[in-house]
Amino acid sequence: MTAPTAAEVFEDHRSVLTGVAYRMLGRVTDAEDVVQEAWLRWSVQDRGDVRDPRAFLVRITTRLAIDRLRQIQARREAYVGPWLPELISTDFGPVVPDTVEQAMLADSVSLAVLVVLESLSPPERAVFVLREAFGFPFAEIAATLDRSEPAVRQLAGRARRHVDERKPRYDVDPAHRRDLTERFMAAAGGGDLDSMLSLLAPDVRFIGDSGGKSKAPTRIIESADKVGRFLYAVSREGGPEGDFRITEINGGPAVLVLYDGKPDSVLQLDVLDGRIRCVYVVRNPDKLTALVADECERYGKREQREEYLDQSPC
Repeated sequence: MTAPTAAEVFEDHRSVLTGVAYRMLGRVTDAEDVVQEAWLRWSVQDRGDVRDPRAFLVRITTRLAIDRLRQIQARREAYVGPWLPELISTDFGPVVPDTVEQAMLADSVSLAVLVVLESLSPPERAVFVLREAFGFPFAEIAATLDRSEPAVRQLAGRARRHVDERKPRYDVDPAHRRDLTERFMAAAGGGDLDSMLSLLAPDVRFIGDSGGKSKAPTRIIESADKVGRFLYAVSREGGPEGDFRITEINGGPAVLVLYDGKPDSVLQLDVLDGRIRCVYVVRNPDKLTALVADECERYGKREQREEYLDQSPC
């Protein structure tokens, strides 16, 4: 039997490597760069001594991601307005048939979790991602980070407590979130302020990410009255009619808005006890590139996908 080539082995583990890198970095482009660098190192590696290719590749990818994360943290400090992760499509379909596993994977890429992970140190984030999202044993994580197992367990405990303290609670039932998303869009589209306010929790937050490249608030808006009136004012401004599509993004239902086939924004809601607790809106065009490419592919618009990627500034 012919032994698998280096490329075949790498492709077998690419999805895991990309998953680790994205959760570490919160940006598809950076994750793809890290995975590509991991491939370059793997392609010239003397693989005769590698007993566990998956563990070896995860180790390379994690270390590269930590280095990249340290480099881009300064860039994010200069970011205009609130920062949200780059969005990804998470329609796992038959690839992840187990409902519990789907829920775990979806939660680990939710906007709420990824935003909290931004406040962890790079080693804490690496431990959290490898342990909580992928279930790696502590001994393997210790080898990856070149630390002792007790030290890794301490990092894991600290990261878990930090995330638990800061991550907002929300309803993970996709059917419930989709229903509230549809009702919210109907109220906003109809300019119905009272209906909109009835859907918002008293302490609701609006987080808009434009990176200074599109129109959006440069500060987080808080309270039902302020968020509701802001959204009401936006809905009354009017403008060209767009294509609204509800799809699954970062583990939950979201609204993708396109004008003339090009992305304008994505809106997603965090929901708890039948009320909207947080409204996320991403309008930075750089963060919609990969998502819209996936959407065009899903809907069979291959020519549009290629045209969009060719025109994209990313």
